[in-house]
Amino acid sequence: MTELGCIADDFTGATDLAGNLVATGRRAVVTIGVPGTPVPDADAVVVALKTRTVAADRAVAAALDAHRALVRLGCRRFWFKYCSTFDSTPHGNIGPVTDALLDATGSPWTIACPAFPDTGRTVYQGHLFVGDRLLADSGMRHHPLTPMTDSDLVRVLGAQTGHRVGLLPYAALQAGGQAVRDRLAGLAADGVRIVVTDTLTHQDLTTVERATRHLPLVTGGSGLALALPHQHTEAAHIDVAPGPTAVLAGSVSDTTLAQIEHARARLPHRRIDPAALLSAPGPTIAGTVAWARGHLTAGRNVLIHSADTRSEVMSAQRRFGTVRTADAMERALARCARDLADSGVRRFVVAGGETSGAVVEALGLRFLRIGPAIAPGVPWTAAERRGHTINLALKSGNFGEADLFTTAEAFL
Repeated sequence: MTELGCIADDFTGATDLAGNLVATGRRAVVTIGVPGTPVPDADAVVVALKTRTVAADRAVAAALDAHRALVRLGCRRFWFKYCSTFDSTPHGNIGPVTDALLDATGSPWTIACPAFPDTGRTVYQGHLFVGDRLLADSGMRHHPLTPMTDSDLVRVLGAQTGHRVGLLPYAALQAGGQAVRDRLAGLAADGVRIVVTDTLTHQDLTTVERATRHLPLVTGGSGLALALPHQHTEAAHIDVAPGPTAVLAGSVSDTTLAQIEHARARLPHRRIDPAALLSAPGPTIAGTVAWARGHLTAGRNVLIHSADTRSEVMSAQRRFGTVRTADAMERALARCARDLADSGVRRFVVAGGETSGAVVEALGLRFLRIGPAIAPGVPWTAAERRGHTINLALKSGNFGEADLFTTAEAFL
């Protein structure tokens, strides 16, 4: 019987959460969009949506569709997964979707726990840190679609939701399990329905998980999944496709730019120029695919990317507009993936949540099986496409070490 029904607001987040569920001994499957057909047997089903940056009403409608589908699969406990850097706008979509799922699940209250200490995401006094920097001082302040300029999650979430937002502070966590339960009960009695949880360590996640295990709904990043009680089931296994790997990097986060810099010294690489793409999309994409196919046919991995430096990103945004540039690049990388897959390429590493969603949709995939992790939050996956196995690693822009693009293949 399916234990957990999970709703992720982007595709990298879906595989991130599923990978951590697999790490606790659970069989997890990711469905591409709301499942309308039978789902492979699993302990947890993660519905991958592409709703992080759409209008709030569309995000809510999609989340409620996913919830209804998960109920039909027998799920009775639910998880709303968003990014560990709380990627959102002043109007949503974390708050509106949480409000809707509170009503749909009948949960009296819930938590907002984005922390993932293994990747440097921690929360103290309600403020989110990325490594040793406040969120507002990190590279996330430059995100083209969801720039995060406020580190105070109670304030950020309070502007998005119709419910009172409270804080479970670190001092209460340090006092132990009963003190945490008492503090949470007191907040609920005061009318708080969403509680931001301080979290600095894995032990803090364990304390939070134990105190909220009874809730029908939890929300947050994937780190909390690692605190679930371990189950002893058959180890995760995926089929492995042959051939070289195409790396498609649409993210322009500081982490991904560092990974691109590392890979450029080691892999054949090609940057898609925004000006060329917007003036002549067809020839630009066709030329990129032909270039990549030549290297891949010879057995060489390749890198196709959207930018080399932060200054390039900002220049393109000023010249062509942030949304227009991002949308065009997303569509181009998705088209590259589809055309390369049509010519026989079976392995892809994709960087960026929006890019990953576009690529998976362009490939027409329905389910992803979860395999070995390349880095915390970045597992390899396997899917079926036209009778063949295809392997994908969908990487959040902010995850992974500098050598991820050049070492990912070894983990298969």
